[in-house]
Amino acid sequence: MRITDGSPVEAALRRVDDVMADRVARGIIPGLVMLIEHAGDVHADVIGARAVGSAEPIRRDAIFRISSMTKPITAAATMILVDEGRIRLDEAVDRLLPELADRQVLRRLDGPLDDTVPAKRRIAVRDLLTFTMGFGLVFGPPDAYPIVGAMNDLELGQGLPSPATPPAPDEWMRRLGTLPLMHQPGERWMYNTGADVLGVLIARASASPFDIFLRDRIFEPLGMKDTSFSVPADKQSRFVPSYLTDWRTGALNLYDDPTTGQWSRPPAFPSGAGGLVSTADDYAAFAEMLMHKGERRGTRILSERAVELMTHDQLTAEQKAASGFPGGFFDHHSWSFCMSVKTGDDGTAREVGTFGWDGGMGTGYSSDPLNDLTTILMTQASWISAEPPAHFRDFAAAVYEAFAPGG
Repeated sequence: MRITDGSPVEAALRRVDDVMADRVARGIIPGLVMLIEHAGDVHADVIGARAVGSAEPIRRDAIFRISSMTKPITAAATMILVDEGRIRLDEAVDRLLPELADRQVLRRLDGPLDDTVPAKRRIAVRDLLTFTMGFGLVFGPPDAYPIVGAMNDLELGQGLPSPATPPAPDEWMRRLGTLPLMHQPGERWMYNTGADVLGVLIARASASPFDIFLRDRIFEPLGMKDTSFSVPADKQSRFVPSYLTDWRTGALNLYDDPTTGQWSRPPAFPSGAGGLVSTADDYAAFAEMLMHKGERRGTRILSERAVELMTHDQLTAEQKAASGFPGGFFDHHSWSFCMSVKTGDDGTAREVGTFGWDGGMGTGYSSDPLNDLTTILMTQASWISAEPPAHFRDFAAAVYEAFAPGG
């Protein structure tokens, strides 16, 4: 952050630095890049090393696997097509995704795959964005129910981000179409799968591969030069390793190597739910565009109406109550389009209306319109549960003490 003018902002930023430097010194994370944008001013800093046991310092332009921070970008791509009239929020997906027409629905989640009833209605584009399509991640062991085992057998990408595993989009959709829905469309919120389906929908609606559409319509216009589904050889020196955090000991075990791992080559299936890599500054450009109602520095990506829909509560109380998402999340949050929005007191200083989402591989993003404040934290170490790790909560608390002390 390197502010040396003796101002209150300098002192506040030093406190944020001190908090996060302590977490690095304790070995909780090898290093981090943090970026705070407040009232038009950007403050960024780096702390720690590129890798566990390395003396090489992490760089501000380090590239991270942002996993579920991909989801808001996928929603933005969808809304570009809505703005252009190429798809409608409440149209059935059957026109572009015939694999999802004439759905059958399990009578009960733990039942056999052939014990089904017809869907009461068709799946709409809106259902994909709000994660109410009737199909998604089931939290629990991989063999909990027959439908979960079938999802894993068909390599539909329900676990850790693993870009080398799923098949190409048309085959992925074919496989998904062989399975019944878990719940009736619109009945409840279910995590993850809707964003992957959107990636296929976007490609078909735009007649352009999903990754190319993102590049042409979002990344290049916003100057997001390091955001993609893989990292080419000439950038791999900036691509940090990824570690899984042992929930029992806190030990960091290598999950993906920058030069030989799964993101070192383009995937067959560009995952709209969790496949992207990015940098703090790249993602800040995307966040700035949303905070400024679809426009960044003279470049308009989305209409104001599209951003309004993307960043405000889109779920009913019944959809939230039936979700089964752990940790009491829906007691104080809801879901907009592929990201969360704060609706009540969660014990943090973030204001109601704050929107954003995190990446389970160790990254997080939120924008608080009331305080004109965006925070981005990127690390190499995975989360161990759906609840943010202590160092993410500590980061948010320190930032708010610095920039919104009355919050």
